Amino acid sequence: MSGSQTNIKVMVRGAYDVQKLRIQMGNRIVANFKTKLGQAPGEDEEVLDEDGKRILNDLRVRFRKITDGVKTFPRQAKFKGDEVISSYTELCLLAQYIELEQDEDRHFRRLESVLKEYPIYTDFLEKIRGIGPAMAGVIVSEIDISKAKYPSSLWKYSGLDVAEDGQGRSRKKEHLVTVKYVNSDGEESERNSITFSPFLKAKLVGVLGSSFLRAGDNTYSRIYRGYKNRLENHPAHQEKSKGHRHNMAIRYMVKQFLADLYKAWRALEGLPVHPPYSESKLGLMHGDKAA
Repeated sequence: MSGSQTNIKVMVRGAYDVQKLRIQMGNRIVANFKTKLGQAPGEDEEVLDEDGKRILNDLRVRFRKITDGVKTFPRQAKFKGDEVISSYTELCLLAQYIELEQDEDRHFRRLESVLKEYPIYTDFLEKIRGIGPAMAGVIVSEIDISKAKYPSSLWKYSGLDVAEDGQGRSRKKEHLVTVKYVNSDGEESERNSITFSPFLKAKLVGVLGSSFLRAGDNTYSRIYRGYKNRLENHPAHQEKSKGHRHNMAIRYMVKQFLADLYKAWRALEGLPVHPPYSESKLGLMHGDKAA
């Protein structure tokens, strides 16, 4: 990985660290207000659910009304709340949350300006509906395309390959591999390890997949719908739940995106481009290619 990619990786991870802190703080604020209103708070601090977003939007509006026309943050002696933001401490917590939002926004805007220097962003990623600077930053900083000889290389590194037992790759014991490393005594040793990047897999499957679907009708949402339809009408998948088939279709869609990314990126870098096994050996095509 080049020095510039390493720098982008630092920027991306830093931006997501701020985002994670903002989400955690938002959830704690929501939990505090739910408790205040006699409601049960949520348990997951890693995700801000729709109910939490609605509460924070309402609190943000109330915060602006309370601080409207004030040049500097109001002092405690001059604080006048309302029936929801009734204490000065609550006002301060909301101020901190809003400042984290602004900080997060600045991080990602700076990242976008840096990404403009990369042809894979300007010539490919920027043109795909559902991919913004945050996701593009993840892709550019986490993937070394020179090491991905085949599309399947990207699938493996992203944790989207199939393990020896025929199941999707995971952290299960039977999916681990033995790797060599140098221990604290300077001696070569072995340990069991996963074969993929958990951070990249989480962003591709957990974030990008949903983003493609929210972006409306596009190449990848059509791939998702087509594959899901095949699963729903295939006898071998009739017993699977809707959620299971949905996850399978998301995984398939993201794999096809990675195959397209591989082709575009390797070509831009002047590297050899190999078609996926399904195309080169089986003659199978996906998306618009199959039309």
